[in-house]
Amino acid sequence: MPKNLCRTLIKRLPWQFYYWSGVTILFACAAWQRFAVPLDPIADPDTWGYLSPALRELTASAFGHTSGRNFIYPGFLYLLLRTFGDFRAITVTQHFLGLLAGGVLLLTWRRTRCFVANPRVSLGSYHMLGLLAAAIFLLASEPIRLETQLRPEGVCAFLLSINLYVVIQFAACCFIEDQRLSAAVYGVAAVFTSILLASVKPSFVLVAIVALLPIGTLFFRRRWGWQKIVLAGGAAVSAVVLLLPEHFLSRNDKISQTFLPTTLFVVHANLICDQMADDIQRNAKVPHSSTLGFDPDYLMYDRSSIAAQLRNEFGSNVSALCAFYWFYYWRIWQQRPLAVVKKIGRQMAVFYKAQCPAYSQRKRWMPTYEYSRGVTSLDQEPYRKTWTAYPPAVEFMHRTEMLARSAPIVQQHGYIRKPLAVLAATYLPLLLIALALSALVFMRQDRRRHLAWLAALVLFVYSYNLASCLEVAVIHSLQNPRYLAVQVFFTILAQFLALWFILEFALGLRPRENESLANTDST
Repeated sequence: MPKNLCRTLIKRLPWQFYYWSGVTILFACAAWQRFAVPLDPIADPDTWGYLSPALRELTASAFGHTSGRNFIYPGFLYLLLRTFGDFRAITVTQHFLGLLAGGVLLLTWRRTRCFVANPRVSLGSYHMLGLLAAAIFLLASEPIRLETQLRPEGVCAFLLSINLYVVIQFAACCFIEDQRLSAAVYGVAAVFTSILLASVKPSFVLVAIVALLPIGTLFFRRRWGWQKIVLAGGAAVSAVVLLLPEHFLSRNDKISQTFLPTTLFVVHANLICDQMADDIQRNAKVPHSSTLGFDPDYLMYDRSSIAAQLRNEFGSNVSALCAFYWFYYWRIWQQRPLAVVKKIGRQMAVFYKAQCPAYSQRKRWMPTYEYSRGVTSLDQEPYRKTWTAYPPAVEFMHRTEMLARSAPIVQQHGYIRKPLAVLAATYLPLLLIALALSALVFMRQDRRRHLAWLAALVLFVYSYNLASCLEVAVIHSLQNPRYLAVQVFFTILAQFLALWFILEFALGLRPRENESLANTDST
């Protein structure tokens, strides 16, 4: 009797009970997995550009630019250190933001249901698909590893989640539900989050532009006068709040003026043959890179590289140095456009291949190496004077030295590696199928009524990958794993939306098949 009673109760429980139980268990496991790793953030050679403005402000010096880094993430570090006085607060906060990103992914998934007029996939199955997507994101080791970094990649998943959520909310309110006030509010939020995302991580500038394309369509809609005023005013305020401080802070940082042209120059050094000749004549030892054929970091940062020589040659004339870099970059577009396009194609192929590299399938992550590199990166003579004046930084360095010897190995278990392997193998097939089905949907009126908005949404989210990869391919190299790992949030969302789209399309064929059978029987 007790067993039969339990079975009866289980059968009568609604699917919502299982769903919310799964959500609770998932976030508990994700939180435990995050806070089980060491909480001291991990530094690298780029960290000082983000950390030093905060340390200067905390040690009675002036907050300002360092190494061309935007002020927002250093300001974020300053607020955390000012409030808590402990570097571990940085990792704890970034872990909470990572958990929030998983929560926003679930909210975004629930909101996309309105993009299908009469969904064929049951509500329970639909929500379970979203829960699976959130579980893969929250339990994968790579997002957790990024959250431990002392660099903006630690907050990018959260910023991307908010950006995608408000853009999708805008699209739903503007195009599907005709909620004008909500559309205007979400439009302003989309502009703000897009500018914020591009400011924090410049490799997402093109992604931010793509995110703003749906928002811009509001200005072409009739009888939306005051909504256009609200959107334009909100966009102007957002730009002032986020871009004006950056303009004033960057004026005293020469690197912020030279960073982009120098990057373009050194990344395309093999095409700028005249400039490479100087290093060849000096028999400079240049490490090999599999996709570029050389190491741009050597050319940009080594004291004997051509970039260092050019800085000495031009002295304090920063504008002339930038003009020189820009001249030869545009010259290769004029004289060798095919070679530049081939370089971009090779870089795009790094991402668009049989196994999508956004998903890390490694079994274990060894923080000891990264903590050791963090000690080496920060324990340099020019930096030591600043961080030794701030006691929490001294304590952080002591703990980092110990973790460089004893940090535990972080395992990525098989139950998460296998779904990641499936997603990596199916990214390209799902994209190609979604493209083909979208073409069919847009060509047929009956399909357009049912699935046009969902098809557009799938292609829109996939375009985040395209924009992110294209910008990096044009400017730098996708061989840097950071540019790939930081895309995992919208890569997962794009694939699960594509899977739902395919299921809706396939289930939509059933009535047509039944109608054909009925017509055959009647004849």
